[in-house]
Amino acid sequence: MTQITEIAPDVFRISTFFSDFNLQFNQFLVRDDEPLLYHTGMKGLFPVVREAVGKLIPTESLKWIGFSHFEADECGALHEWQTIAPDATAVCSFVGKVVSVDDVVALRPARPLNDGEVLTTGKRSFRFMATPHVPHCWDAGLMFEESTGTLFCSDLFHQNGDVEPSTESDVIDRARQTLVEYEQSPLANYLPYTPYTESTLGRLADLKPRALATMHGSTFVGDGSKALGDLAVVYREIFGPKQ
Repeated sequence: MTQITEIAPDVFRISTFFSDFNLQFNQFLVRDDEPLLYHTGMKGLFPVVREAVGKLIPTESLKWIGFSHFEADECGALHEWQTIAPDATAVCSFVGKVVSVDDVVALRPARPLNDGEVLTTGKRSFRFMATPHVPHCWDAGLMFEESTGTLFCSDLFHQNGDVEPSTESDVIDRARQTLVEYEQSPLANYLPYTPYTESTLGRLADLKPRALATMHGSTFVGDGSKALGDLAVVYREIFGPKQ
């Protein structure tokens, strides 16, 4: 079953739990003059995500489709969304646009965003943060909605299980446990660790987000800066250089 939850004013979490994977897949719809959907979900999820979005806005009015990096759950249904929403345009990094998105999934050319560039959708302002290899891939970037303090953080803070839509409780232990479990499975090496990982997480912490809207798991509401600092420690412990 797909669940819709308002996690901030006019910011809606659309979540579908897959019991076979013990994993939620979350998309986020921001209702504004120019509505924005963050994550499309995989192609197979398109019917249920479209139904959920249709309860919040006319689906054809969708204007912007954001995502972190080129991956099925991030942008797999981009073509389908652009087919039913004639003005919908993907927004992503320049690398994402030229390396993968325009050629593989986009019906229309994506709009590339530079590091620090702000996309305004009406009342909302989305600051794009280039984050190569955080969480994955050369083309990665994240969006920070400035008025609500919401960081759309993709696979950061990944939590397994059919968890609550949002929480004010610390999610670091959940995220750590998920990564430890993955390291003992075929999904080992889920996240890269580079010389820039900690500084990138530090840049995100400097935004002082009040909500961390993650792709898999609960949205964390609280001191996002501290949570990102704690996550950097977890990444270093699990993925960093071993002595």
